[in-house]
Amino acid sequence: MAHSSQHSRRSPGHTLLIDADDTLWENNVYFERAIAAFISYLDHKVHTAAEVREHLNHCEHATIAAHGYGLRSFRRSLVNCFEQLSGSSVTDEQHRRIHGFADLIAHHEIELLPGVSETLAELSTRHRLILVTKGDPTEQTGKLERSGLAPNFSAVEVLPEKHDQAYLALSAHHRCDAACTWMIGNSPRSDINPALAAGLHAIFIPHSFTWILEHETVQQPPAGQHLLELAAFSELLNHF
Repeated sequence: MAHSSQHSRRSPGHTLLIDADDTLWENNVYFERAIAAFISYLDHKVHTAAEVREHLNHCEHATIAAHGYGLRSFRRSLVNCFEQLSGSSVTDEQHRRIHGFADLIAHHEIELLPGVSETLAELSTRHRLILVTKGDPTEQTGKLERSGLAPNFSAVEVLPEKHDQAYLALSAHHRCDAACTWMIGNSPRSDINPALAAGLHAIFIPHSFTWILEHETVQQPPAGQHLLELAAFSELLNHF
C-alpha cells in the first residue's frame, strides 16, 4: 500500500467517490457513546460489558440483514439485545430509555473532520465528486444538507449496501472511467475492498472509531490498480 509520502498530483478530471460517515464527519463515536450508556443501563448481573457488546454486535448483524442500516435498525437492535439478555419483554418505560440513547445521535450536530470543508471545495474545482454512502436515504441526505457540503458534489448515492456489484452499477450509471475513478473512505469492508474488487482505485483514510462491523483486512490492489493510505482527508490535495 502506498502511503502519503509517495505522491504527485494527478491531472484534473478524475472522479472521486467519497464516503460520508467517519470520512467527512464524525459518526460512529456517537453510536459508541450510546452503546456505552445502554450497557450501563442494562447493568447485567451475569454478562460482562464486553459480552453484552458482543451480543449487541450479533443483534445488529441480524437487524441489518432484515431491515437495513440507520437509526431505526439501531433502536431495534438495542431493544432485541435488551430482551434477549434480560429474558423479559421491554416495558414502555424501558423502551423510552433505550430509544433515548439513539435519539441523542439523531439530534447531534454534524461535526466535520479536520480540513474536510476546505479540501472538498478545492477538489471540486478540478475533479468530479460523488458522495457514495449507505444507510437510510432520509438520514444520510439530511446529514449532508446540515453539513453544508452538498454544493461540492455533482451527485449523491445512498446505497442499501456497498459491495463490488454496487460499485460496478454506480460506475456504469455515472459513466465512470475505472482508470481515473477512486473510492475514498475509512471502511475496509465497505469502501476499500469492494471498490478494488470492482476494478477501481481506492484511498484508505483510517478513523480510530470505525464501526467494528466495518473492520476487515485491507486487500492489496490487483495489477494496474492503486491503493493509497492517507493520515488525513486534507492530504488528498497532495494527490489530486
